[in-house]
Amino acid sequence: MTKSLSLLCALITTFIWGTAFIAQDTGMDNIGPLTFNAARFVVGFITVLPIALLLERRKIKENVNLDQKLFFKYLFLMSISLFFGTYLQQTSLLFTNIANAAFFTVFYVPLVPIILFIIYKTKVHWSIWPSILLCIIGVYFLSDFSNSEILIGDGLVILCSVFWALHIIFAGKFMEKFNIPIFYAALQAALVFGLSLIFAFILEEVVITKILTEYSSILYAGVLSGGIAFTLQMFAQKNIEEAPAAIIYSLEGVFATIAGWIILSQVLNINNIIGCVLILIAVIFSQIAPTSKKS
Repeated sequence: MTKSLSLLCALITTFIWGTAFIAQDTGMDNIGPLTFNAARFVVGFITVLPIALLLERRKIKENVNLDQKLFFKYLFLMSISLFFGTYLQQTSLLFTNIANAAFFTVFYVPLVPIILFIIYKTKVHWSIWPSILLCIIGVYFLSDFSNSEILIGDGLVILCSVFWALHIIFAGKFMEKFNIPIFYAALQAALVFGLSLIFAFILEEVVITKILTEYSSILYAGVLSGGIAFTLQMFAQKNIEEAPAAIIYSLEGVFATIAGWIILSQVLNINNIIGCVLILIAVIFSQIAPTSKKS
């Protein structure tokens, strides 16, 4: 796969993730976040597995045998980070709006190099620190500190961004070693489905008839976001490093905000817009500055 095709995969992934916020928000009218997550990822698994077996069946055993310990280590790490990232994000939509959820999610972009430093001792570029400061100022403008519910939702999304950062890092490391992105996306979806279902039975009321009432949202979030987008992400990161990939993924907030405005009439005030712009500038600056020759 060429780098141009990988960039296209990343852009399509970002568009799907952004517009999927609509499905995630409207899909919880009758079911809880864990139940929605379980339904979403089982649909994703069913979507991706046949494609994986068709295109990668001959490579699966070979790739797993390259380093079984590392293979299952990354499968575990990616699945856990994806589970917590999606659960926290899904829950946040019960308290905050789509724009806040989407833009606070992209906090993972400046977090990626910091976590890379903590785990892999990768050098942190100076641009990360002003970027984080801009993000904090953006939070001030975007969030509503007088509304405790919105603050809870925004806090959950900021926490979820840590897990998204971990997921992007582990996906990049996995693709450096293995070459079965579709099959891996299917396994990941299956594990997130299992974890979500277990906790849904413990913490929520799981009723099939109620799940079926949300079929359109589940299908969109499952087939496109839970299945196709996470598969395209693996292809994208075959030829794109973690940090540049994170820049493209940051457009998720833009797509989500536009979709929320057009479909759900969630209009932003001037302070919200300033907050969104500051966070977007911070995210892009944190990734462009390190590529400058003068830096």
